[in-house]
Amino acid sequence: MQIWQVLLIILVILVGVLIALYFFGKRMQKKQAAQQEQIEAAKQQVTLLVIDKKRLPVKDSGLPQQVIDQVPRLMRRNKMPIVKVKVGPRIMTMVADEKIFDMIPVKKEVKATISGIYITDVRASHGKLEAPPPKKKGLRAKLFAWRDKTQADLNAANKTSKKKK
Repeated sequence: MQIWQVLLIILVILVGVLIALYFFGKRMQKKQAAQQEQIEAAKQQVTLLVIDKKRLPVKDSGLPQQVIDQVPRLMRRNKMPIVKVKVGPRIMTMVADEKIFDMIPVKKEVKATISGIYITDVRASHGKLEAPPPKKKGLRAKLFAWRDKTQADLNAANKTSKKKK
C-alpha cells in the first residue's frame, strides 16, 4: 500500500467517528432536555436547614440504595455535591446542582427549589447569601501572571529608553 492509501483510510475512519459523535451528541442533548423538563415539572419550594455539604462518591454519600443503583457505572466513582439537610423534622441527604453548590451556606436556613432529592436553586431565608470566596490561583496561573507582568514592565522600559534617544 502506498502512503496516500493509508492516509485515505485514516481520513475515512476519522470522518466516520465524527459522524457517530455528532449523532450521539444529538441523542444525549434530547435526553438532557427531557430530564430538565421532568425536573421543572416536579420542582417545589422548601425551607431547609443545611447541616453539612461535601463532595463524595455516590457509594459513600448516604443516598438510598435505589438512587445509587440508578447512577450510571461510570459516574459511581466521581465525586458528587452532597448536602445533608433538615426538612421539617426529617434529616435527608440530597444532591445539589454543581452550579449552586458553592453558594449553599452551612448551618443556615435557606429557601431552596428542589425536585425529588435534587436541589436546583437556593435563596436566603434571612438576609443575603454570601458569594463564594474566589478560587485560589494555581501555580501555572501565577506563573503566567508573573510572565505577563514582567513582559509589560520590559515593554514600558523599552518605550521610555526609545523616547530618550
